[in-house]
Amino acid sequence: MSRPGSIVTGAYPMTRPRRLRQAAWSRNLVAETHLTVHDLIWPLFVVEGRQQQQEISSLPGVYRWSLDLLVPQVAKAASLGIPMVAVFPVVDPSLKNPAGSEALNPDNLINRAIRAIRQTVPEIGIMGDVALDPYTSHGHDGLFDEPSGRVLNDATVKVLVEMALGLVKAGCTVLAPSDMMDGRIGAIRQRLEAEGLDQVLILSYAVKYASGFYGPFRTAIGSAGNLGKSGKQTYQMDPANSDEALREVALDLQEGADMVMVKPAMPYLDLVRRVKDQFAVPTLAYQVSGEYAMLKAAGQMGWLDYDRVMMESLLGCKRAGADAILTYAALEIAERLKGN
Repeated sequence: MSRPGSIVTGAYPMTRPRRLRQAAWSRNLVAETHLTVHDLIWPLFVVEGRQQQQEISSLPGVYRWSLDLLVPQVAKAASLGIPMVAVFPVVDPSLKNPAGSEALNPDNLINRAIRAIRQTVPEIGIMGDVALDPYTSHGHDGLFDEPSGRVLNDATVKVLVEMALGLVKAGCTVLAPSDMMDGRIGAIRQRLEAEGLDQVLILSYAVKYASGFYGPFRTAIGSAGNLGKSGKQTYQMDPANSDEALREVALDLQEGADMVMVKPAMPYLDLVRRVKDQFAVPTLAYQVSGEYAMLKAAGQMGWLDYDRVMMESLLGCKRAGADAILTYAALEIAERLKGN
């Protein structure tokens, strides 16, 4: 007799695992992992102007949308059952400065986008990224002290709290601090409580690695050329570390995060599983721009079956324990799942 949780084994020919694989109906019947529309979050880029649909060369099939075209895209996502979108602003370089002060402008691009979405598509969740890199002239996620080459943690957190409050006032329903500053989850949660905004969700980028897979995203928002030789290794995580990730998650949960995220996804699926097993909280994975771009480019070159490998990679995230996935392919995957 096998013990609970043990692997049941048998001997050939009485046991033939291929019996369950021989037909589509039996494979579907016993499938252990399922991907649905409700597992998808769609990242979008918004740009100033009207009638702007700018394709991003390093992200084939992904566009920067002006606000008048962005809202119908969000409405389409909602109609397919996608539960949440994540909107990232492409900030005019003339508005960028070392302090990232445009992030606190109540009428900045992202706040106007959130208000327009909330008014037109009230049923969809809106994730607001909390970090200064779209707004800083140096491209860092926080306030950068050039003489020391350091991003100033506590001073940055104070700015992020005000930025987060502005996003919520615009209609953001999920705050997603992606900056990796120490203590920012607790500071944001305390401010929300003080303002009577205790129902606002916080999705922490708790496990965010200093990855080379972010390149196309930085091109998309116009921050790629700003960093120079100074990378983000002093605040984003070392790809060599995994125990550290569990400490980051524990801290963010203690400070009031409702959900946590692992970013990137594919090279760090072991972390998705470790976080889910250790904490049993809603755990998301971000299939980042470089992951999407690799699959898309290989598909365009005819080296891979794009539809097949994209679905396979998203199922891999789910199998690893992800409750939801941010992916630039969300809309096309939703259409496939709906049979459109």
